[in-house]
Amino acid sequence: MKFYWSMPAGLKVYFNDEVKSYGQQMKIGNLPAAWRHLERAHVLGQSWPREHNYSHWLMLKFGIKIKDRREIIGQIPRLLVGGVKSFVGKIPVGNTGGANVPPLRPMEIPKDLALVLYRYKKP
Repeated sequence: MKFYWSMPAGLKVYFNDEVKSYGQQMKIGNLPAAWRHLERAHVLGQSWPREHNYSHWLMLKFGIKIKDRREIIGQIPRLLVGGVKSFVGKIPVGNTGGANVPPLRPMEIPKDLALVLYRYKKP
């Protein structure tokens, strides 16, 4: 069994850009755009425990900020097991990570993110 810990540096740039865009959209109060950036960060980071859990942590904080009980409750188990699943390479590819989708459902990856992920595909 292969364990996954460190996100490739080149991919981390894209992940960090999505997190930064999330923060910028939150500052101006554009909640739908902020959420989309969190989902994109999740798709990029879900294969690596630190980034995966960090995206769920931001989603939990988002849920608290907007007082969305469903999101808050939905993020807690994702925080507890998401990183473990990443560590052993057992993730639902493309899942956007929010409480509005089943946590184990694979989803289609947006084309631009699929191209980025393909460049950093794990062996």
